[in-house]
Amino acid sequence: MAELPPKEKGFIDWYLAAVDAANLTDKRYPVKGMNVWTPYGFLARRNLDDVMIRAIEATGSQPVEFPALIPETEFQKEKEHIKGFDAQVYWVTRGGANPLDVNLVLRPTSETAMYPVFALWIRSHRDLPLNVYQIVNTFRYETKTTRPFLRVREIHFFEEHTCQVDEAAASERVRSNLGAFGVMAHDFALPFVAVRRPEWDKFAGAHFSIAFDIPVGEARTLQIGSVHHYRENFSGPYGIRYEAADGTTKLVHQTTFGLSERLIGAIVAVHGDDHGVVFPSAIAPYQVVVIPIAGAKSTAPPEAAAQAIVAQLRARGLRVHLDSGPDRPGAKYYHWEAAGVPLRLEVGPREAAAGQATAVDRLGQRSTVGPTGLDNAVVERLDAFDAALRSRAADRFHDAFKVAATLDELTNSTHVRVLPWCGEESCGHKIEIAIDGALLGVPEGGLPLPLPAPGRCIACGLDMPSQWALAGRPL
Repeated sequence: MAELPPKEKGFIDWYLAAVDAANLTDKRYPVKGMNVWTPYGFLARRNLDDVMIRAIEATGSQPVEFPALIPETEFQKEKEHIKGFDAQVYWVTRGGANPLDVNLVLRPTSETAMYPVFALWIRSHRDLPLNVYQIVNTFRYETKTTRPFLRVREIHFFEEHTCQVDEAAASERVRSNLGAFGVMAHDFALPFVAVRRPEWDKFAGAHFSIAFDIPVGEARTLQIGSVHHYRENFSGPYGIRYEAADGTTKLVHQTTFGLSERLIGAIVAVHGDDHGVVFPSAIAPYQVVVIPIAGAKSTAPPEAAAQAIVAQLRARGLRVHLDSGPDRPGAKYYHWEAAGVPLRLEVGPREAAAGQATAVDRLGQRSTVGPTGLDNAVVERLDAFDAALRSRAADRFHDAFKVAATLDELTNSTHVRVLPWCGEESCGHKIEIAIDGALLGVPEGGLPLPLPAPGRCIACGLDMPSQWALAGRPL
């Protein structure tokens, strides 16, 4: 296996090589941006979904699944939404050899598929709140350079859609989503900042949008999810009304919460190193790999001892793989490091005789486990590994931000910049030109570093109220 290019010298080259080395996806499918999920990548995705499902269902959300095809008549009802997606839509215009009476859209997102049905489901205030989610594939005609997980045309997508009695209830659902993502991010060991997007960069049709951003080096940022508050912007066109307790008829207020396979790309980007991918144990396809190491011919082979360890760990509920293939131990170590397995257990003749294993985690910490309580010791090693991964990611996260006091400091910046902004769009665009990127928006519920009250706007310098904002170069 070829060595990876250094991560610090060229992130994109390293990222593509790391994804290939871990065999997470196959890009050779003959439709650009529609990649094949390999067995190893599929397992990581399934574990990612499990984390998301646990967190969102804990908030009372229920699963649904809607069709992938949307009639053009429904798709066109919310004009601002359509304007935002029109250039990315795939159209179905024929059924076999026959032109369709109504053209169909291949789902780019599901507002226009779900909301006509929500109007049938909701009649009374007793039907609210409606909090449902689905995990499906969405399709967007991405015209930029495609990259596995980060920018694709067929997207593995989590989306929650909710209907609430009023704006206050919808705002509370937004806060609930922020909390749910915090739970997910803890399992992914991903520090992030929630940012309220500026008006010109919010989701098409939204009242406001909050995005989750992470820094990935050289002032670049990656959006890994978003929550949107719609007010009545969709319920009006789609007629989603309910009879209130006082007998009046009202429109529901709506929210959405979206995540995608980009989270896998984010985990690779944040945790990976020059040896390859690093998976937190919550989503690692295999949390533990057990490698029997043959000794001299006169010694007993450790295969049986390794198999017993695998059985013990699987009984504990861990995802374990036994690598008893013909490759040399060094080649196996290299392979599983590139694949990001959190913990490797080496079982040679000496360990087999003692009922032990040598444990090496993906960050290089080495210890001995067994003979008693081996399964408990392995769980403790995994917990310690995850804690160390979170700590390392948090340190890098905080180092990625830097305050800027002038527009000149934004030029060729190697940090995501924290800066005072008056809120005016014209000043926002000046900031974007200076950093050659985007004004990401205003942090929601906290900044990535302690700061005093903001001073005058970095762009206009006028003596008017300003707020701290973030600027960077979205990947």
